[in-house]
Amino acid sequence: MKLFRDILSIDSTSGREREMGQWLAGHLEAPFVETFEVGDGTLNVLLRWGEHPRVVFCSHMDTVPPYIPPTFGEDRVCGRGSCDAKGQFYAMYRACERLAEAGHDDMALLIVSGEETGSWGAKAFARTGFTAPLLVVGEPTDNCLVSASKGTKRFDLTFTGKAFHSGYPDHGVSAVELFVDFMDELRTAGFPDDPELGPTTWNVGQLVSDNAQNILSPSLTCRLYFRTTFASDALVVDWMRTHASDTLRVEEFGGDAPAHYLTLPGFPTQPVSFGSDAPHLTNFDRKIICGPGSITVAHRDEEFIRYSDLQQAVDLYVRIHEAACK
Repeated sequence: MKLFRDILSIDSTSGREREMGQWLAGHLEAPFVETFEVGDGTLNVLLRWGEHPRVVFCSHMDTVPPYIPPTFGEDRVCGRGSCDAKGQFYAMYRACERLAEAGHDDMALLIVSGEETGSWGAKAFARTGFTAPLLVVGEPTDNCLVSASKGTKRFDLTFTGKAFHSGYPDHGVSAVELFVDFMDELRTAGFPDDPELGPTTWNVGQLVSDNAQNILSPSLTCRLYFRTTFASDALVVDWMRTHASDTLRVEEFGGDAPAHYLTLPGFPTQPVSFGSDAPHLTNFDRKIICGPGSITVAHRDEEFIRYSDLQQAVDLYVRIHEAACK
């Protein structure tokens, strides 16, 4: 596990991946090793065991903050990235080693930057013109193949009120109250449940209303991030557009649509509610999403992955290659 310890010991929080990319390119072994500039100071790394790969394994090197150094227990590894997603590309690399030892030369491993902040590495790699028949994206899926995943939609909201002495609220308009009214409407919007992906969910982030406690807030800004389903994806966009007004500016920043992914006979499957780089790697026609670890511990201070899950993932990736390349 020394290699995994070394990988986890490098802080590759989103925006600081360059050192990680350089280290990977210098320490992971393959017949062909290339790096690609993403354009924001970070790197993508591509390892190839042959000129024309049929299967490309892919995961991301960046992690959410804060950086948490690794600790190794009896049955698990803890630390930032252990589950999301350094454990994925570590298992993929070990699988590629096994396949190479068995004489295969038709696989590659792509390790990208910027997944957690907008899939910048994936978008940059899609512009390279590189193609292959099958992409296998590593995410924490309990070693199940993803049958379908929710989409994402991002909106930046600005609520505009009128500042006034808080002792006389009838003379002003509180942007905070406008926000509360909006959220009350959103909770009762009634987006339909999807038979495959379940309910539509959302989260509010980057909430700012920087007013003194005795002044009605003249402005509140926030980011609203939806997880959409096949039943709600278009409805969410329409609903948000109809709620733009003189007191609410709605800026759309897109996202991706819910999607089905390739599954294989004899492999366990499940739908998921999280996003990945898969929609943005448009230079691959067939895509599988799977990997070790549970999404329920990703992005948490107690993030971990079990040794047994890593070993199961190595076996899983080898089996996927064998099934896809019959």
